Amino acid sequence: MHFIKRIENPVCQISLFSWNGKYIVKFEANQLEQTYKIDQTEIESINEIELIVNEEFIKKVIARFQEMSEDWYSSF
Repeated sequence: MHFIKRIENPVCQISLFSWNGKYIVKFEANQLEQTYKIDQTEIESINEIELIVNEEFIKKVIARFQEMSEDWYSSF
């Protein structure tokens, strides 16, 4: 997997990778992570990924992290 860049965000770490014909957008917060794969043929440039990973999308990812965390801790 080839690291491309980080996308700045104060709440979670966002990393962009290239692997096996896909771009992988990886979100990390505490012990949790979410990954999204985009076929490289579906977009024209890496900059397009930053348009996809916009403020509205990041809010949904953060909400999902909160749900994941609640699920994890309630299972104990």
